[in-house]
Amino acid sequence: MLSAVCVGETMAMLTPVQAVPLHQATELHCGIGGAESNVAMGLAAMGLDSHWVGRVGRDGFGTRILDELSEHGVGVTGVEVDPALPTGLYVKVPAQESDPDGGSSVLYYRQGSAASAMGPGTLANPLVAGLLESAALIHLSGITAALSPECLQLIEAVLTAPRNGRTVSFDVNWRAALWAGRDRSVLRRMANLADVVLVGKDEAEHAFGTTDEAELRGLLPDPEVLVIKNESISAIALNRDGSREEVPALSVDVVEPVGAGDSFAAGYLSGMLFGLGQKASLRRGHVAAACTLTVHGDRGPLPGAAQLSAILDSTDTEWAAIRVVDGQFNTRTGA
Repeated sequence: MLSAVCVGETMAMLTPVQAVPLHQATELHCGIGGAESNVAMGLAAMGLDSHWVGRVGRDGFGTRILDELSEHGVGVTGVEVDPALPTGLYVKVPAQESDPDGGSSVLYYRQGSAASAMGPGTLANPLVAGLLESAALIHLSGITAALSPECLQLIEAVLTAPRNGRTVSFDVNWRAALWAGRDRSVLRRMANLADVVLVGKDEAEHAFGTTDEAELRGLLPDPEVLVIKNESISAIALNRDGSREEVPALSVDVVEPVGAGDSFAAGYLSGMLFGLGQKASLRRGHVAAACTLTVHGDRGPLPGAAQLSAILDSTDTEWAAIRVVDGQFNTRTGA
């Protein structure tokens, strides 16, 4: 079975049980969240031997993270448990009915977390080294690079290491709060060292100063493919050989957008690992993202194998007619 390793921080997530402002909440729901572990769970759901490498505190939040990832089929043998530093935490405040255009908001409590202490020494852990050596894919993100100088060194060490047949993917995952006062030019340097780069069109303006396809490809000439996620419109793959593939997004009744980008990454990367072409891989990304867009959590369940195959093999006309409501893939006529 093909193996994938995702490296980064996973945090405990608290959110009001009722859709009320945080200061009015009397109950908070506890879950977990992290871009890289979301991708790891998505890759596991896609049939890959998936692992997450990171650090958590020796606390209840850390135990919750390890248990939940294990339940989703993600290996955690490469996770270090810090005896002193805490597990990172974030609070997700739901959008308010009184301000429907305001969207949800997030508060981070991750400074000085166990994960921020990752560094090049993490790679010396024999369990981590073994996972990375046997991986077909290593997935990284710009989030980890912004956690601490040592985390940046870790990401750069992985990106500059000999590939030995492995593919390294890098999702920019722009987080404005993490890059405030930091040199964001390192994002371009890191992205250009990867084999596969994923970036939202909205993120590209912040991270690279442009949303123009040709300019982005010119800024990142070395990756084999640059995937631009154009929100609800399409996804575009710009290959190093100059070819281009664009696949329109599915029509989705969106419940909440959080986690959709990570689901897209898992779908796309799984297709790539299975040897599919760009069009099929982009479609896998869209399907996975659509499943997450129709639930309140960070991940939505995929359709069964037979239905997934039929969706991916549909004609362009059939694809355009699909509408996703409550996780169900239907034609616009409801058939």
